[in-house]
Amino acid sequence: MATLHSLAFASPVSHTLLNQPRSLSGIPSWIVHRSANSLFNGQSLQLAHSQLSPTRWNSQKCGPITMMVKPTIQFIQGTDEQTIPDVRLTKSRDGTNGVAIFRFEQPSVFDSSGEVGDITGFYMIDEEGVLQSVDVNAKFVNGKPAGIEAKYIMRSPPEWDRFMRFMERYSNENGLQFIKK
Repeated sequence: MATLHSLAFASPVSHTLLNQPRSLSGIPSWIVHRSANSLFNGQSLQLAHSQLSPTRWNSQKCGPITMMVKPTIQFIQGTDEQTIPDVRLTKSRDGTNGVAIFRFEQPSVFDSSGEVGDITGFYMIDEEGVLQSVDVNAKFVNGKPAGIEAKYIMRSPPEWDRFMRFMERYSNENGLQFIKK
């Protein structure tokens, strides 16, 4: 729970930090407000002034902060898929669009979907962000789930390049190889 609080306190999206500290019982404190666009319900945090050090940003000295995220695939947000898929790629002759088809045999999401929720889409997550699709189909054999096929469509060369960067990271992390046919 402490991690959640510190993430919410550090996130510019989930809160608005007032410019001046407020004093409650003589102890300066900062107030965290709930953002209209956030699902996080912020809490008021009281920190002694000596514990709070103001941060000053100098754009010439500090560059952007890059957080390294393990590339992963999810069907339920927050639950990583453990099964490594078979991936098929096609690209148009002119290179303007392409399709990636992911086939998962006995995916782990079937083991946990009853506990954590329903499949809401196909999410490919890495340090650049999230690529997502809602084109997800389940395969059933004798009434039991046996596999999932997810399709991701790329409609421009930049989308193709972004997808390939994700796949390079994902394949390095999971030992996949690219075989051109």
